[in-house]
Amino acid sequence: ELLPGVDELVIFDPPWSGYEPAPVESTAITSIIRRLGRRHYDRAVIFTSFHQCPLPMALLARLAGISWIGAICEDYPGSLLDHRHRRAGGHEVEAALELARAAGGELPPGDTGGLRVRQPLPDVGGLVPDRPYVVLHPSASVPARGLLPGHARDIARHIVASGWAVVVTGTGAEAELAASATPAAAVNLAGRTDLAELAAVLERASCLVVGNTGPAHVAAAVGTPVVSLFAPVVPAERWAPYQVPAVLLGDQSAACRDTRARECPIPGHPCISDVRPEVVVAAVQRLTNAGRPAAMAGAS
Repeated sequence: ELLPGVDELVIFDPPWSGYEPAPVESTAITSIIRRLGRRHYDRAVIFTSFHQCPLPMALLARLAGISWIGAICEDYPGSLLDHRHRRAGGHEVEAALELARAAGGELPPGDTGGLRVRQPLPDVGGLVPDRPYVVLHPSASVPARGLLPGHARDIARHIVASGWAVVVTGTGAEAELAASATPAAAVNLAGRTDLAELAAVLERASCLVVGNTGPAHVAAAVGTPVVSLFAPVVPAERWAPYQVPAVLLGDQSAACRDTRARECPIPGHPCISDVRPEVVVAAVQRLTNAGRPAAMAGAS
């Protein structure tokens, strides 16, 4: 809904994707095939990340009567794909752009290929502080990529102590973690925003502190700098915030590197938790080009 240029959404919860995937149900599979078939699409381009297989979706698209299908695919696709694209490497955004070009698309003049959201965003002035603030998003859909509660709370306290207002964000399901990470002086918005409102909160923010999860990329789409506490279970060169000022923190050579682990395999989550809060504050200061928020300029 936030993507510029999208005309219609057809929502399907696939049983091969997600942290807690949907069960395999023949009625759901039949329904999505019929829904796609009724739209008489000429082409399907299937965008996946580097470790996801596009072939289940390609099969459904083929059964829906779509005559041309393209995807990035390492596995033998049989007759499921008309264009089997091999990515050249690099960031996930760049791989997606490669596929789009292979399918006949081109960026319009002046478009750098960066992330964007549909404007205007909602007015969230009543939700956020009336002075410069930093957003802390401690959770992640995959636990191995998020922050532990105590570590997140220590980071929030240090950011508050450095003079910033702090806003903690999360979904309703993540409210417990957000609450434990929110010191008394901070604002807890967990469960109080939809995605468009979260984007607006991030757009107003001076900086975002976050693990490797969706809000990092939403922040990039609205131009907000990101302090990325990045667990190396997936490669940072593929998933770091794209085309936005960012500082990458965390031990990228930890034992969990490239394991794609969903739950941290090492007690204490040291690849992220060993990052000291004062290091995070220094990264915020570096990205905001100031040691203190603007509202405190000149204070002793």
